Amino acid sequence: MSEDWPAADSLPAVLAAYREGFVAYLQSVRGLSPHTVRAYRSDVTTLLQYVADAGRDDLAAVDLPLLRRWLGAQHHRGHRRSTLARRAAAARAFTAWATRAGVLASDPGLRLVAPRPQRALPAVLQPEQAAAALHAAQRGASEADPIALRDHAVVELLYATGIRVAELCGLDLSDLDLQRRLVRVLGKGAKERAVPYGLPAQRALLRWLEQGRPALAHPHSAAALFLGARGGRVDQRIIRTVVHNTVAAVPGAPDMGPHGLRHSAATHLLEGGADLRTVQELLGHATLATTQIYTHVTVERLRAIHDRSHPRS
Repeated sequence: MSEDWPAADSLPAVLAAYREGFVAYLQSVRGLSPHTVRAYRSDVTTLLQYVADAGRDDLAAVDLPLLRRWLGAQHHRGHRRSTLARRAAAARAFTAWATRAGVLASDPGLRLVAPRPQRALPAVLQPEQAAAALHAAQRGASEADPIALRDHAVVELLYATGIRVAELCGLDLSDLDLQRRLVRVLGKGAKERAVPYGLPAQRALLRWLEQGRPALAHPHSAAALFLGARGGRVDQRIIRTVVHNTVAAVPGAPDMGPHGLRHSAATHLLEGGADLRTVQELLGHATLATTQIYTHVTVERLRAIHDRSHPRS
């Protein structure tokens, strides 16, 4: 076997065709996001390259022992448990598709087990740190600088709603209900949900819409809510930089991007008395199990407060 498994071009044509058929299924039938499709494609490519390196150019070689050897080889190379779990999930999705398509007689992925990933507690802002970051963004939002007005509206909306960065970048003007202070979000699996936001985000959005966006918009801006410096729909990388720089201005705050603001919003909702089901709905989680990680965050913070404050801790 080769030491490094290439990403795409060295696959035999037959195996590459199977991979692209799987990708088309993920896009057209399952409606997964481009980011998720890219991750599945990359992971399945490593599996098919493993098959090719074994001297095979068809899927008949893909059985349970081969899948286990493939994961074992990655374990020996030092891949993390989370990576192995993700690649095992991609392999199971691929073999299930191949079985339904009649390429495989039976599904070997049904019995493929990978190590459960160790879920680290996400870094979150303290409420006062979040307030300081948003206050700094507000101070920097000059009427003469449309980018600063956009950045303030972006961080306010991300923290107020807990939406994903891809969801934010995909927002159109028509998704904003200013009268009811709601934003309509298209989440994973093309599932739509309505998320409320508060008055600070409303004020920042109005400043952006009235004073910032018109300065950047051009005939090709279409309906995008947030625009880049050239007038097109803002890119996720720009938003990550905006959040990183905003939070970095707060002394002692952990380094984070948009997902950190999402974690912080969920944690602060729970600490403020919201129940798990409500937070699940707001975040767009498919299952309650995903939302439950935030209970661990709040318990850990309560324990830290107890240890610092209780005389017999």
